[in-house]
Amino acid sequence: MKRTIIVFALSLCFATSVFAKDIVDTAVANGNFKTLVTALTAAGLVDTLKGPGPFTVFAPTDEAFAKIPEADLKALLKDKAQLSAVLTYHVVAGKVMATDVKTGKVKTVQGSELNISVNTTKKPYSESVVTVKVDNSTVIITDIVADNGVIHVIDTVVIPCLLYTSPSPRDLSTS
Repeated sequence: MKRTIIVFALSLCFATSVFAKDIVDTAVANGNFKTLVTALTAAGLVDTLKGPGPFTVFAPTDEAFAKIPEADLKALLKDKAQLSAVLTYHVVAGKVMATDVKTGKVKTVQGSELNISVNTTKKPYSESVVTVKVDNSTVIITDIVADNGVIHVIDTVVIPCLLYTSPSPRDLSTS
């Protein structure tokens, strides 16, 4: 009996470690973040986001990256310092679930602050609709849970103001 319990406990630990997925593995498994994973690799940030965290990642989809002109995206992927600044601007320390998000500013791992706005629209005879904006992007999917944090999917790549040399919108999709 004792041996059965030990074998069961060990197999449970093994199964948990086999199925455990960090932020990066979760993004890869999702299939909608190929460009993000390529960018994380180019910036040397994969090991960081595989670390203990916890992290909250506002993750742009492949469609969000496709809004960036191709030449600009290629240039960004080649500039490791700028790419790292852009990607870490999408990351907040701690695990912030959708129910915990509030309107205000939140400091990113990059050092700048994201502007978060939560708007609730009440419609007659139906449930309220909550829209969350992160700078100029919209959160389209929330609470993709990973072992070391959570991913909230956004529809536009957001760019910290520090990277601009002239006033312009806070995303590359309009450049």
